[in-house]
Amino acid sequence: DPKFAKKLVKRGVTEIVTPGISFGEGMLEQKENNFLCSITVEKDKCGAAFLDVSTGQFQVAQGSLEYVGTLLGSMRPRELVVQRGYEAGLKERFGDYYTTSIDEWAFVYDAAVNRLKKQLGVESLRGFAIDAYPLGICSAGALLVYLEQTQHSGLRNICSIGRIDEGRFVWMDRFTLRNLEVLQSAAGADGVSLVQTLDRCSSPMGARLLRNWLTMPVMDIKELEARYDIVQYFIENQQILTDTQQDLGKLGDTERILGRVATGKALPREIVQLGRGLALSAPIKERLQGCEAAAKLLRGLRSCESLLKEIKRTLAPEPAHQIGKGQVIASGVSAELDELRELSAGGKDYLLKMQQREAERTGISSLKIAYNNVFGYYIEVRNTYRDQVPPEWVRKQTLVNAERYITEELKEYESKILTAEDRIYTIESQLYADLISKVQKEIPAIQNNSRILARLDVLAGFAEQAQLRHYCRPSLNDGKAIDIKQGRHPVIETLMAPGEEYVPNDVYLDAERQQIIILTGPNMAGKSALLRQTALIVLMAQAGSFVPADAAGIGIVDKIFTRVGATDNISRGESTFMVEMLETAMILNNLSARSLVLLDEIGRGTSTYDG
Repeated sequence: DPKFAKKLVKRGVTEIVTPGISFGEGMLEQKENNFLCSITVEKDKCGAAFLDVSTGQFQVAQGSLEYVGTLLGSMRPRELVVQRGYEAGLKERFGDYYTTSIDEWAFVYDAAVNRLKKQLGVESLRGFAIDAYPLGICSAGALLVYLEQTQHSGLRNICSIGRIDEGRFVWMDRFTLRNLEVLQSAAGADGVSLVQTLDRCSSPMGARLLRNWLTMPVMDIKELEARYDIVQYFIENQQILTDTQQDLGKLGDTERILGRVATGKALPREIVQLGRGLALSAPIKERLQGCEAAAKLLRGLRSCESLLKEIKRTLAPEPAHQIGKGQVIASGVSAELDELRELSAGGKDYLLKMQQREAERTGISSLKIAYNNVFGYYIEVRNTYRDQVPPEWVRKQTLVNAERYITEELKEYESKILTAEDRIYTIESQLYADLISKVQKEIPAIQNNSRILARLDVLAGFAEQAQLRHYCRPSLNDGKAIDIKQGRHPVIETLMAPGEEYVPNDVYLDAERQQIIILTGPNMAGKSALLRQTALIVLMAQAGSFVPADAAGIGIVDKIFTRVGATDNISRGESTFMVEMLETAMILNNLSARSLVLLDEIGRGTSTYDG
């Protein structure tokens, strides 16, 4: 602050903004996570850490290079942090990401463990169950080094770390996500993706979690049945669904507000929004007691009652945008602040009265009192009235068609008002800083609430979509059959012209009788649509959504592979046929007895006979 500088104002770098590290609203996509990812490679094993500094989400993973490649496709990080010298190899392997390289020492295991313990405020990492992922821990430590280098050390919203278990999620590589148009349509801005079709979330946190669920569907039947139970309850209780969605719509982006709280950059209005969000937890919890699965989910909500009272007590109901731009702290919090405000407001009234009094006394009707930064308050008189100026006024400035004067009385009041305004700024800043530090202490509890409410938001959105589009509840089992009755493509059916009906189809696959379906027919017959809708129905079911069909019995799928379309890779000397064969070989080398494989026109990159 220049006010406190003796001579020169010291300037220094306060933070470095990169694609993976930014907190500003204008730089972040509201409905997407902004992941920073670090990768550690050791022989054929690979460790990865994913961190979204704006929400505090921090996860580690470890596995084969192919597995980490599928995670990159799902998480879509904005920036990769890698060991110096590894940039070209990882770019070759994983594709073109914005990459930053840092020194080898940042990836040392023991130092990484110590950094994580310090950041998370724990004596041991055992409670986070990440010991089995040493390369993931090295990557997480490197991310903390990178945060220090960009002046972001000690962020309090990074207070927990989780792991991504390879056996828990459905494996889908980036080709599958692209071919099924899960996140983006192949038609670009004109097309519609699966996530756009299903996104009926009321909050940005729900929208981000929906993307996560669709790119990483789960294989836990118990977890999925609990999700279906909540969706079913919402469908059967329309009013509860409407009221819950209205409440969730008032939440705002609590996770990202906490990110700014952690850096000390949260604005007063954001803290008021945070308070509103905290106040909504209780009514939502109360409303859903009739649903066992929802009640169990919401049991984890923390009330944060004392913080909520503190926010309401400290901040004005409609605070100014920032300190110094109007009233931020409520009346009654500080007696001194209230007195100074009265003096400041009264002082301005006094100046108006003084202006009227002096105009009457001197007969100068156009006289006006104003203020500027150079010499404070002054009286301005037009040149036409210059002869009527009293002798005790001191001339301060001459303009083309006016003169500016000051008086003893004006100087006295100016000093009172300016001192009061400076003091108001100081007191408000101090009280606001105290409130921010109280919010910082509650970050873990509020983050926990945000994650629970985000889950509820996604499930409420699933219920609305299921009602609108007549989806059915899928039946999941441990078998190896997929039995879909009258299935429809969830995206194409929403794009049909009025009066047109999507033609539904049955699909049956199992391990014994019908393991393979060969689909033939003319162009535009809907072969690709049937292929993709089968995968999308399975994917939606394992994300916890109802599905576009009359009935669907699904044996849990562990991997979805697609080989669609033909492209060559001239830069690597690979023909279309070679690319097809490499992708098919990758599928054959990674599939299991529970995998769903979609091959669209395999072998068209060569002669008919060879194909």
